[in-house]
Amino acid sequence: MRRVLIASDQALLVEEDDLEGAMRLHAALVAAPPTGVVELVPAARTVLVRFDPTLVDEASLAKELGRVEAVHGGLPTAGSVTIGVRYDGQDLDEVAELLGVSAEQVVARHTAANWRVAFTGYAPGFGYLVGDDPLFDVPRRSSPRTRIPAGSVGLAGTFSGVYPRESPGGWQLIGRTDAPMWDLHREPPALLAPGMTVRFERLERESVSVAAPAVPADAAEHPFAVEVVRSGLQLVLEDLGRPGHAALGVSASGTADRRALRAANRAVGNAPGAAGFELAGGGAVLRFTGPAVVAVAGAPAETTIVRTDGPPLPVEHGVAAAIEDGEELRLGAVSAGLRAVVAVRGGLDLAPALGSLSSDTLAGLGPGDLGGRPLRAGDVVPLRGPAAAPHAVDPCPAPADPLPAPGDTVELRIALGPREDWFTPAGVRTLVEQEWTVTPRSDRVGVRLEGAVPLERSVTGELPSEGAVTGAIQVPPDGQPVLFLPDHPLTGGYPIIGAVIDRDLDLAGQLPPGVRIRFRPVAPTVPIVPIGSTSETRGD
Repeated sequence: MRRVLIASDQALLVEEDDLEGAMRLHAALVAAPPTGVVELVPAARTVLVRFDPTLVDEASLAKELGRVEAVHGGLPTAGSVTIGVRYDGQDLDEVAELLGVSAEQVVARHTAANWRVAFTGYAPGFGYLVGDDPLFDVPRRSSPRTRIPAGSVGLAGTFSGVYPRESPGGWQLIGRTDAPMWDLHREPPALLAPGMTVRFERLERESVSVAAPAVPADAAEHPFAVEVVRSGLQLVLEDLGRPGHAALGVSASGTADRRALRAANRAVGNAPGAAGFELAGGGAVLRFTGPAVVAVAGAPAETTIVRTDGPPLPVEHGVAAAIEDGEELRLGAVSAGLRAVVAVRGGLDLAPALGSLSSDTLAGLGPGDLGGRPLRAGDVVPLRGPAAAPHAVDPCPAPADPLPAPGDTVELRIALGPREDWFTPAGVRTLVEQEWTVTPRSDRVGVRLEGAVPLERSVTGELPSEGAVTGAIQVPPDGQPVLFLPDHPLTGGYPIIGAVIDRDLDLAGQLPPGVRIRFRPVAPTVPIVPIGSTSETRGD
C-alpha cells in the first residue's frame, strides 16, 4: 500500500512497501515530475517530495503522487564503476561472526556480489548500495564511532557503502579504499549516483595517490577584501543555499535566517540572495582592504567601525554604513536572538561550490578552499567591490523582527508527521503541551531540545533511512527532540514527529540557548491518507 504523508508544509513523504518500490517510484518521478515539485530525496522505502506551494497545493499533489505509475521492468541505469578495496576493516571478524561465515568468505562474497546505488544521503557522495547476495544483512554498531576515516567501506542492514569523508557513523567497517568518492573538481563530483552499478575488487596492497596541494588565493591580488581578525563563536559564509542536488547526497544548507540576509543585502544594494557573513553569538572583528559599504541584520549586537584616524563610529542595525581601507568592523555580543548577518556591497569574490557560496558545516562543502569550515582568524575573503552591486543603497532599513533572549518563550508552528504514529498519543501530547528548552549543544545542524518528559514511542527499533527537511523535529532514542537547521543530514534513521513550517524557520534559526519553545500544530489543507494499493499504484 502506497501512503502519502505530510513531511512539512512544503514537502510530502511517499512511502512504498519496500526499497524496490521506492526506487521504481523515484525513477518515474524523475522521468516525469509533477507540477510544482522542486526536489526528490529517495531513501530506503520512501521518496521525499519537496514542492513549491505557489505552484501546487499539498492536497492536489498528494492525489497526483498516489496516481503515479511506477517504472515497469528494469530500472534505469547510470553507468558502472569498480572500487578497489583493501579488506582490513576493524569490524571484519565481528561481521563474519554475525553472519556465520569466515572473514575470507565475507570478502569473497562482497566482491562477487553485484551492487547497485539505491539512493544517496547522509553526506555528499555517500551512496547506499544494495546487492544481490542475501548474506549481507548486518546490524549497525550499538555504539556509533565518533570518527570514521574517509574511504572506509562499511555494512549496515542490507546496505554497503563508502564514507566519502571523515565523519561519525555506526556502520560495520570491513575495509577501505582510496577511490575519491567526492571531488568538486570532477564532473559530476560524486563518484556514485542512484542507478549506478558497483563492483568491489580486492586489493592486496593499498594504492597511493598524491594530491597536488591546494593553492590558496593570494589576498594581495584583490583590491577589496575582508580579513578575519577575530571569528567569534562561529563565523561562516552563507547565501540562500544550493537546493536541487539531492541526487549527489547534498542538502541545500544556506543561511539560518533568510529574512536577515535579504534585509542586509537590500540595505547595501545587493541581490537578495547574495552571500554574506553569518555570525553566531557575536564577538567578531573584520578588517577591510579597500573601501566598502556594510550592513548588519538579524540578531542585534553593538556594532562599531574602528577607524584609523578617529573615534569609533556606531553602526545602526539594518542601515548601510561606509567603511574605509584598513578600518575594522567590530560586533559585540548579541543581545537577543543568536545569529547576526553582515552583507558587503558587491558581494564576495569566491568560486561557488555547486552554484552556491554557502558553507555546509556538516557536509564539509563550501566556497573556494574553505571546504565548508567556519572562518578563523587570519582568513581573507576577497570581495567584488562596491561597483559590482546591482542596486542603489537603500536608505530605509527594513523593520527588524523582535528576537528572543534566554528565558523567553517562543511559539513555533509545526505540521505533524510523517512519523507521529511512531509515538504514543501521550508522546504526541507531550510534544505540543510541554515547554522545551534550547540547550547549548545546538549548532547549524540542529537545535537540541530538552524537556522534563521525553517523548514516548509506540514503535521501537530502527526506522529505515528517509529524507528530512530543514525544520524537521527528529527524535533520538532518548526522547529529547532535535530541530533540524540548514546543515542537517539529507537522510536520517530516527523518526520525525513533525516539522516547523517554512514561515517560522527564520525564527528557529535565531534561538539562543536558554530559550523555551512551545510547538503549536497547524492542520494541513486536507487530511492525507493512504492512497490506492500496491498493485494499483505500482503496476506489479
